[in-house]
Amino acid sequence: MPGGGGTSQTAVNRLTGAHTQLAGSVTALMSLLAMLFLSPLIALMPNAVLAAIVIVYSIGLIKPADFRHILSIRRTEFIWAVAAFLCVMLVGTLQGILVAIIVSVVALAQQTANPPVHVLGRRPGTNVFRPRSPEHPQDESFPGLLLLRPEGRLFFLNAERVAEKMRALVAQTQPTVVVLDLSGVFDIEYSALRMLTAADRRSREGGAELWLAGLTPDVYALLQRSSWGEGRQCLFFNVELALEHYRAQATK
Repeated sequence: MPGGGGTSQTAVNRLTGAHTQLAGSVTALMSLLAMLFLSPLIALMPNAVLAAIVIVYSIGLIKPADFRHILSIRRTEFIWAVAAFLCVMLVGTLQGILVAIIVSVVALAQQTANPPVHVLGRRPGTNVFRPRSPEHPQDESFPGLLLLRPEGRLFFLNAERVAEKMRALVAQTQPTVVVLDLSGVFDIEYSALRMLTAADRRSREGGAELWLAGLTPDVYALLQRSSWGEGRQCLFFNVELALEHYRAQATK
């Protein structure tokens, strides 16, 4: 057990310049020698002294500046870090780590179940399409055309949520063509594919068309095996080509 890694052992290894797993063997050997020959002397030391030794070696592991840096970049990770810190201090190392893992998994599950659906605009004078935001009010939009970009894996857990967001945006803008940029989607499960098919059917019934752009090779192969591969002319290599096709249709 003394040769195992822990907070204080890690701090000692770091401060003494350990770089390889050999440090663990050296620690175990020195601990064994201390138990065999120094136990009578160590037994005379008060617990407060032993605690002070552990605190001195471990205090360097606590860096408040790192917490401020995490908070300035991403609030979610700051919450995870604070939860892990408090649980380790109040409950114990293993229990604290377990709580931190659970908090992280729950947060990641929430993000996976509720992926964003961005409305895209084009940066003036370029072929760059990016999510519309107050920071870029000059980004171009196109009458009758709605550019959407979902992100992440589409599967049974989030397919309906993505569909709801798409329906709300379509109802708000009333486009004649919806271009779905799938460049940020690396996989589509069968249930999500059915959602896309249903969205295409509802769009056509409402007088609009659903085009897909920016498909990854795996997603493209999946669509080719479905009804989307039956001679449809609504699959585009990227959003720029879809926009050019839309403009060509509008000028006819």
